[in-house]
Amino acid sequence: MRRIAGFSLLLAVALWPSPARAQVQSRKLTLDMHLDMQEVQDPQISPDGKQIVYSRRIIDKLNDKWDTSLWVMNGDGSRQRFLVKGSSARWSPDGTRIAYLAEGEPKGMQIFVRWMDQNEENATQITHTDHPPASIAWAPDGKSIAFTMLVPVKNAWNVKMPARPEGAKWTADPRIVERFVFRVDRQGFLEDAFRHIFVVSATGGAPRQLTSGNFNDGGELGALLSWTPDGKEILFSGLRQEDWEYAWDESEVYAARVDDGAVRQLTHRKGPDQGPKVSPDGKLVAYTGYDASDNEYTDSMLYVMNIDGSNPRVLTPKLDRSPVGLEWAADGSGIYFNTDDRGTRNLWLASLAGDVRQITEGNHMLTVSSISRDGTAVGTLASSYKPADVVSFDVRSPQPRQLTFVNDDLLRGVKLGEVEQIWYTSLDNLRVQGWIIKPPDFDPKKKYPLMLSIHGGPNGMYNVAFNFGWQEHAANGYVVLYTNPRGSTGYGTAFANAIKNDYPDKDYDDLMKGVDEVVAKGYVDTRNMFVYGCSGGGVLTSWTVGHTDRFAAASANCPVIDWLSFDGATDINLWAYHRFDKLPWEDPLLLWRHSSIAYVDKVKTPTMLMTGVLDMRTPIPQTEEFYEALKLRHVPTAMVRFNDEYHGTTSKPSNFLRTQLYLRYWFEKYSRK
Repeated sequence: MRRIAGFSLLLAVALWPSPARAQVQSRKLTLDMHLDMQEVQDPQISPDGKQIVYSRRIIDKLNDKWDTSLWVMNGDGSRQRFLVKGSSARWSPDGTRIAYLAEGEPKGMQIFVRWMDQNEENATQITHTDHPPASIAWAPDGKSIAFTMLVPVKNAWNVKMPARPEGAKWTADPRIVERFVFRVDRQGFLEDAFRHIFVVSATGGAPRQLTSGNFNDGGELGALLSWTPDGKEILFSGLRQEDWEYAWDESEVYAARVDDGAVRQLTHRKGPDQGPKVSPDGKLVAYTGYDASDNEYTDSMLYVMNIDGSNPRVLTPKLDRSPVGLEWAADGSGIYFNTDDRGTRNLWLASLAGDVRQITEGNHMLTVSSISRDGTAVGTLASSYKPADVVSFDVRSPQPRQLTFVNDDLLRGVKLGEVEQIWYTSLDNLRVQGWIIKPPDFDPKKKYPLMLSIHGGPNGMYNVAFNFGWQEHAANGYVVLYTNPRGSTGYGTAFANAIKNDYPDKDYDDLMKGVDEVVAKGYVDTRNMFVYGCSGGGVLTSWTVGHTDRFAAASANCPVIDWLSFDGATDINLWAYHRFDKLPWEDPLLLWRHSSIAYVDKVKTPTMLMTGVLDMRTPIPQTEEFYEALKLRHVPTAMVRFNDEYHGTTSKPSNFLRTQLYLRYWFEKYSRK
């Protein structure tokens, strides 16, 4: 939900298999192959550009989880080798060491440092904290490392129970909740603690706490910390004001002095300011943000200000896309950043002189995560027919070169479904983008069942990256349609904001127009069309079955069914309360009219619901509410309660397999023969 939200054709063909090349393959994708898929993430290049360390994830089939390890290779991709179990590696400024996170003592994630000379000596655990560190950042002199960590606060309730009789087994003490935000999906119920900034010696020792107070310094888990070049201050984003829990869409940039922890505020405008990055000479700070408004969604802009917070100015006033992953040019002349645009992602550069230009081009998802002093960029790149691999290129000659090939052997000889991009006109003459995946043995003269997949958010974006789940559905004979209706990101603020106070009504119209577009091509079996989605996609799926009977079956996964009962029951309650112009008690009928439960009397479509039992984003009582209403009306329905899942149904490898199988079981059960 809302965030709390080409390079030449010749080169593209050289890097990634084309549809024509895919057609000469023989085997189809099978579900069991998912267990052997690997993922690469977060490549980091050494300051001199000679080595790259990156994370590689594989599935532990015995323990039903993803395992992450660090791998290292030369800058040209040679000498690839396993390094150590861990993640989030960051190079020391002189390139001699990496700091990273791995399981350690006394428990959970800890910070380790490893020397990267030819011997690659064993790593040293440098923290031994009771709470896991995060957001590690080297000091400029390489002598210390900053990180964030939760700091518990003592419960203030002075309640003294009578002494228990010897051997008594009394009920555990209740959880006392006094904070507005007291739970987070995938973390669970929060203890009484706040996130603060620490510094620890790179050789190990007792960490020193820099910031304090009942605030979360460093923002969300994994947020960026940025040292000044002289090592005297650390910049971070957060909100250090008394009513911070109630501040909607608000954050500021701060600087903490390393010697005594004194904090000064650099930004002061209404609206979010985040992700600070200090320039190489220490005189400027780059960051992203936007002015507060009542918009459903606003794209961020890239700003710079003086190190004292003066003279803030925008560098991307006309881009209308959100910059992420800021990296200063080595000479301080500008800032590189990634941005999403119409289902793709590429690298851009904004100069301090006011020039904004796209560095890479291509119909791909390129995420640059590190740039060396000599201008060598590394990142991951994925396309419709190719899962993500590590690539590198010179920013002055941006032709990405593939360095890893982690899934090539697995997919060799596999005939994938052709991916076709479409654009169509919806209501209000709005142009909407989507994609169609056809079965690998597609014959335009035949009729195929259709799956409409709806993304969550609602402010999210489907993209051109390889998607195993959709390709596996296509391999089982389905045409898969996925689109970016109004409300999606990657198309500018106006497009994303077009669902303000209308969600999920107008984006529903965009989705149905997309279905019409594919049906008009003549190869869809209109008796057997199916729809599904999770989160925001679950909202729209449940809305769809209350407004049309054109689908043979549906699966509304992890949905919001009733905005009235959802408010206050989710971990993103500020977003929920501000979802519409009025609070629930001010105009309950407004929320009711936009709730799928209000139209349950119109539902005839067999509708399955799949939700994680631990879900705190769209809690399972929302699913139960719709399930009971459908059962009361004798609409065919089933409720699938996923164990060990928070929001979504696919974080556990086995649950991904179940999600694929349950979807097709339900759709095939109610297919119209």
